[in-house]
Amino acid sequence: MRRFFEILGSSLNLTWQEFKSHKVRTLLSLSGVAFGIFCIISVLATVDSLEYAVQNDIKALGTNTVYIDKWEYAEGGDSPWWKYMKRPEPKYEEMLLLKKKVRSAANVAFNISASNNKLEYGDDVITGVNYYGITEEFVNIQPVEIQLGRFLQPADFDYGSNVVVMGYTVAETLFGNAERAVGKQVKMKGGKRALVVGLIKKQGKSIVGGWDYDNSLLMPLGFMKQMVREKYSSPIIMVQGKETVPMAQLRDELAGAMRSIRKLKPTQEDNFALNDIDAFSSFASNIFGGINLGGWAIAILSLIVGMFSVANIMFVTVRERTPQIGLKKAIGARSSTILTEFLMESAFLCIMGGILGLSVVFLLTLLSKSVVGFTVFIAPHILILAVTICIIVGILAGIIPASIAAKMDPVVAIRSK
Repeated sequence: MRRFFEILGSSLNLTWQEFKSHKVRTLLSLSGVAFGIFCIISVLATVDSLEYAVQNDIKALGTNTVYIDKWEYAEGGDSPWWKYMKRPEPKYEEMLLLKKKVRSAANVAFNISASNNKLEYGDDVITGVNYYGITEEFVNIQPVEIQLGRFLQPADFDYGSNVVVMGYTVAETLFGNAERAVGKQVKMKGGKRALVVGLIKKQGKSIVGGWDYDNSLLMPLGFMKQMVREKYSSPIIMVQGKETVPMAQLRDELAGAMRSIRKLKPTQEDNFALNDIDAFSSFASNIFGGINLGGWAIAILSLIVGMFSVANIMFVTVRERTPQIGLKKAIGARSSTILTEFLMESAFLCIMGGILGLSVVFLLTLLSKSVVGFTVFIAPHILILAVTICIIVGILAGIIPASIAAKMDPVVAIRSK
């Protein structure tokens, strides 16, 4: 063990001396490794961070939840949209029937929405506000955190009261200070007036869309139906299964219940979509896996170039140190010691290139939030992967030059110039 650390210290010293003696040559040679590590780490870190953000947003859509719609959420670009367009929209009455028929359901809710609406308070007008008309169990599936005031009460749903819960960005834009919104009366679509009874805590932007609460108003379904037609307001039925019920069982019950409600014959296809949030999550994971493969392809090409650059340095180094190698072997140094020393030096050179690439990635992560809209972080397993790759590339790059050095005849090596 002591011998190993002596070789390690000697290799570190020789690597540092090589860098000080030939700074430009070494930096240019390491640029390939640095770029390869930069590609791998930047792609992996970005994709991991993006996937983390997306999966969190998907989970926010509801755990153990199925969205009944006419559209398939996880379909690709070749989906038969023309077939889905002909499907009937989910109806409020269907939601009521599902509550009675599906025993596996813990919560069933109905939601309609309208985007890009105006909102007025006095002489102030803002646009781009989303309206969500919801039923009572919506909040059990989609928890809404209230910062000030209250959420919608059962009586509000029963009577379709003209009350709303306001998103933070909407309140801040319209009133300057978001907390001033509670208790104010605002004018909505079609001149309808509503009382703001609650302020939703600021959520931040969602990558997958989802429920953009910051730019939204939540209101009882009955009140929203006074302003829009249910059929043309993207109606959705949301069903959350009981904790002990497997998703497959919930889907089977929902499929049977929906076919019964819509009186479909055994030979007829489903005219509805059961969008499983867990399946949507798996679909997103597959997409990110493909992006990772693309990043690896670019990085491998860069690392191959970097490996040849480091190998070139090692060939030159072996040639310059031939007399020293001969002297070491003459005084008793083993071939394995010479081999290990040069392999370690090659690995250290690659690690230096990797550190250079990692430094650039780290600097870019500091700017990530303002540039890409989400925080990019470098996970510990990615750092371990980077170091491992540098060591492997270093060993591969140095194996031939190190073998040549280890096999040298000490007499011939000492006499060389």
